[in-house]
This record gives sequence, structure tokens and C-alpha cells, in this order.
Amino acid sequence: MATPHAWRAARVTPLGELNAPPRMTAVALRLAVQVVLVWSLWRGLYAHTGTTAGLSRDQAVTYAVLAVLASRLRELDQYAGRDTVLQHMHFGTIVYWYLRPLPPQRYYALRAAGEQLYGLAWALTGYLICLAAGIVEPPPSAAVAGVFVLSMLLGQWVLYYVMLVLDQLCFWTIRNTAAMLILLFAQNLLSGVYAPLWFFPDWFVTMSAFLPFQATLSVPLSLYVGRIPLSDAAFQLSVQAAWVVVLALFTRLLWRRAARRVISQGG
Repeated sequence: MATPHAWRAARVTPLGELNAPPRMTAVALRLAVQVVLVWSLWRGLYAHTGTTAGLSRDQAVTYAVLAVLASRLRELDQYAGRDTVLQHMHFGTIVYWYLRPLPPQRYYALRAAGEQLYGLAWALTGYLICLAAGIVEPPPSAAVAGVFVLSMLLGQWVLYYVMLVLDQLCFWTIRNTAAMLILLFAQNLLSGVYAPLWFFPDWFVTMSAFLPFQATLSVPLSLYVGRIPLSDAAFQLSVQAAWVVVLALFTRLLWRRAARRVISQGG
């Protein structure tokens, strides 16, 4: 169980944001511009059609805007605090993660929890504003809303482990900025951040079904807009839960192997 001192790790990245008002203003402006552009784009795409790929205009717009808001859950500037795994590996300071009383895996988890809670405040505020402005549609029923919240929680859990795996790769590749950018792009593409997966070819959708990425965002948002019916919700939730278990075991193994690669002189 984490001590009160250990929970201070959860404030590392959020405090970096809160202590820099210009950065928060920039985030708010960028988020507003993204929402307006996405809303305009999808409304324009549906200007001369009623339903495409099984989605109506309102469903597509709601999905796209919610995807933008959901991206704020983990989109924080960790580089400003020089506390990313990639930076620690580059500067040889990753060893300090193993010299603290708090184990590195717990520190990483607490910091990620703080980032997601801070990001949730941004996403929830944006959602309420968009809902009041009529930009996004409300969930069709209370049951859909409840399933969406549960699915979103599981999706963020899966996303945490996916991002953890990407960071853990730094223990073997050390200087892999290009690889990290490619993997992040793949994660956003396959999770449906850029566009709903139903707009892609069948082979692409089939391939992504065997990967954990769509469980992070596509599934929760599909449940929200009604693209996945409630009758299929139990199966989708079980798939998400299975990915949580699989990735948890895999990352636990990687933490053990990563510790063997850390030496006392540095990363």
C-alpha cells in the first residue's frame, strides 16, 4: 500500500503543468481549436450523405470530438520535467529510480495515475462544454452511459500498459526517439484516434482486432455512439479485461528483465 509520501509521485507531471499558466493556456487553446476543426471536418464530410460506414453524421461527429477529448487523458508534457524513461536512459539517470525506497514500477504507476486524473479533469470539462453546446450527443440511455464509463476505465488501463511497454523498450534500445514516434503513431491509428476503424479496409479492421490498441479507445467510443450494441458489450468488456491481464503479466516480466540491465554508473 502506498504511503502519503509515495503518492506525491502522482503530482510530478500535473504540478509541472499547474505551475506554468502559459502552458495551460496553450493547452486550452489547442484543445478548443482541435475540437472546432474536427467538428467542422466531419460535418463537412457528411454534408451530402446520411450514413457512411454505419455511422450517421451525429454519431461520427460525437465519436471524433470525444476522441480528441480522450487524448487529453495522457497527453501531458513529461519532457518539460525531464522525467520520461527515454530521457533518463539518455542521460544515464534511470539508476536513481532503482535507488529510491519506492520501487520503479510503483513510481511509474503512481505518476501515470496522477497524469490520468489531471487529464480527466480536462477531458470532463471539455465534454460538459461540448455537450451543453450541442457539439456531441448525450448517451442514448443510462445503461449505455454506465457501460461506456466501465469500458473507458478498462481502456485507459489497457492504454497505461501499452504506454508502459513502449517506455520499457527504452531499456533495450536506449536511443529510440524515431521508433517511439512510429509506435505512438501506430497506437493512435489502430486505436481509432484519427478516424473510426470502420472507415478502413476489412483487412485492416481484422488485423487490429488481434491487437490491444482498439481496446483503449475505439471500443468505449463505439459503445457510446451506439456502433457497438449493448448486447455485445459484455464480450467487448471481457476482451478489454483480458488485455489488461495479459499486458500486466507481460510488463511485470519486462520490469524484472529491465532491472538486470541497469548498472550503478548510470543507464
